[in-house]
Amino acid sequence: MNPVVGLDVAKGESEAQAFLDKDKPFGKSFKIKHITEDLDTFISFLKVIERKTGVRPAVILESTGHYHTPIIQCLEESQYLYILVNPIISHQAKKTSLRKVKTDAFDAYQLCILYYKEEFEPYKKRGLRLLNLRTLSRQYEAVTNLYIQAKLQFHTILDQVFPEYRGVFGDLFSRVSLQVLKEFPTSEDVLRIGEAKILERIVEMRIKRSAGWARERAAKLIDSAKRNPFQQGVYQSQLFSLDMYITMLLQYQEHLSSIEAEIDVLAEEIEECKIIQSIPGIGGKIAATIISEIGEIDRFNHPKKLVAYAGIDPSVHSSGKFTATINHITKRGSSRLRHALYMAVLCGIRSSRNKKLKEYYDRKRNEGKPSKVAMIACVNKLLHWIYAMLKRNEQFLDFA
Repeated sequence: MNPVVGLDVAKGESEAQAFLDKDKPFGKSFKIKHITEDLDTFISFLKVIERKTGVRPAVILESTGHYHTPIIQCLEESQYLYILVNPIISHQAKKTSLRKVKTDAFDAYQLCILYYKEEFEPYKKRGLRLLNLRTLSRQYEAVTNLYIQAKLQFHTILDQVFPEYRGVFGDLFSRVSLQVLKEFPTSEDVLRIGEAKILERIVEMRIKRSAGWARERAAKLIDSAKRNPFQQGVYQSQLFSLDMYITMLLQYQEHLSSIEAEIDVLAEEIEECKIIQSIPGIGGKIAATIISEIGEIDRFNHPKKLVAYAGIDPSVHSSGKFTATINHITKRGSSRLRHALYMAVLCGIRSSRNKKLKEYYDRKRNEGKPSKVAMIACVNKLLHWIYAMLKRNEQFLDFA
């Protein structure tokens, strides 16, 4: 017999349906809350199926972000085999039924049907260090997106309070620039306090700049205050918002710095990061993102599977005598991995840092390929290099 249990995972609970063998459902579906008591009951249920069939049942479920984590941990602790299915695959399988049904019980049932139709490989557990690195890399991306949104809102409110402040400091979002603006948010504040006091305050911030630089900034701030169109009549609500966004920006900078430091420490312990970083144009953060999204290279037995995982494999459209000549990439894989690879190629061919990749890009352009097509070809080539390097445990110079 070949028993399986299908799990339709949702937030906080799952629907379970068991099959003893193909076309042999076992009982009705039931709900499992993601709490210790229910998870223990679920393991007991798996043991009942094992005694009944003489075979340890497999568990099949969709990959659902983080909702399935309690179930996975429970199965790993009890050493039960589980299969994580791409939601695209399970969604397509559900369309084979003529009936239009969408319930948790039906979805769990269909997962069991899918198990007997396809040949799935057991999920390969990923190493703890790479999982930690992936979490940190994704957290860095999430905080960066929040930081960018805060910057946009900051620009909006600055335009209504002190637009001439831009240009006083080379970097508007540097710590000293934000702190000065936080203390002197209006042209009225700047002109009242005077150049000498502003210079004194900048010097007190103990930045690694010369006294001449500080004097120049203080003078520029006075000039910008005189040019500022909003000399009076600034609303208190605008000042409150400006102060709030400055605080947020400073906090986001601190968080990003802390996360980046953690990533650097963890990446230093992972040999695969050093291998990828040996490729010209790939820095620490991009290398960390690439390897954390790929995971252990043993998860892929062929480079084409890694290419498909990144979603840069070309789609195919052919029907009858028609075969499409313009095919877009599938974009069905990891978007984070795809973006990191694209940035690595962009950095590599810019200023010819990666001469080998630049030559390949130029060759594709000379063949008449559009820039974006040539870039994707380079991404594909780079991913094949990474696969070979990780498999052989070789640096880029040795590999090239």
